[in-house]
Amino acid sequence: MPSIKKSSLVDQVYETLRGDIISLKLPLGSRLNVNELQGTLGVSCTPIREAINRLQLEGLIINETNIGARVLALDAHDIEEIQQLAMTLHCAAIHLAMERSDHAGLAEEVEKYQKEYLRGKSVQSEVAAVNQLVGVFYHRSGNRRLDKSMISLQGQQLLLRYIFAACRKGQKSEGDFAPLAQAVRSSAAEAVCLALRAYTDSTTPVILDYIREKGGKR
Repeated sequence: MPSIKKSSLVDQVYETLRGDIISLKLPLGSRLNVNELQGTLGVSCTPIREAINRLQLEGLIINETNIGARVLALDAHDIEEIQQLAMTLHCAAIHLAMERSDHAGLAEEVEKYQKEYLRGKSVQSEVAAVNQLVGVFYHRSGNRRLDKSMISLQGQQLLLRYIFAACRKGQKSEGDFAPLAQAVRSSAAEAVCLALRAYTDSTTPVILDYIREKGGKR
C-alpha cells in the first residue's frame, strides 16, 4: 500500500483499506495491526482507528475483544446470507424501478453498463460495471432508504463480486446480463429478478470453491 497525503485522512485511509480488502490485497481473515498501518500509510493511529470503525459498520472488518481488528472471514453460510439479503434488496429495487421508470430508458442504462462489463479489461472494471448495472435499479427506485440499506451491504457484495471475477479471469459473455436487459424491455419485473438471481446463483459455486481453497473461516 502506498503512502497517502494528509488531507481528509480518515476518508483516504478508509478508501485505501476498503479497496485493499475488496481486491483481496488484504486476505480474508487477516489481522490489522494499527502500528504497522501507521508506518505503511504514513499517518497517526487516530484516522486509522476511525477508518476501521467505518469498515466495521460495513461488515468488512471484525473487531474482537482482546484480539483486535481483522478482515472479514467467510464460510458457505456467510456467502448464502449475503447473497440472499442482497437479492431481497435487489428485487425490491427492481420492482420499484419498473413501476416508476420509463422501461426503454431503464433498459438503455442497463445495456450501457452491460457493454462496459463486456469491454472491461480488468477485474476492477468488470466489478465496477456490474455494480453500476445493478445500481441503476436503486437510483431509479425513488426510495432513498432502500438505497441506503444496500450501501450497508455493498462492501461485502463487492468483495464477493471481486472474488468471482478474479477466479474467472476475464471469462465472461453477453449472456451474463442479456436476459436481464431483455426482461426490462419486456416490462417484466419478475423476469428481471429471475435473470439477476440466475447470474448471482452462477457466481456462488465459484466463490465457494475459492473460500474452500483458502481455508474459509478459522
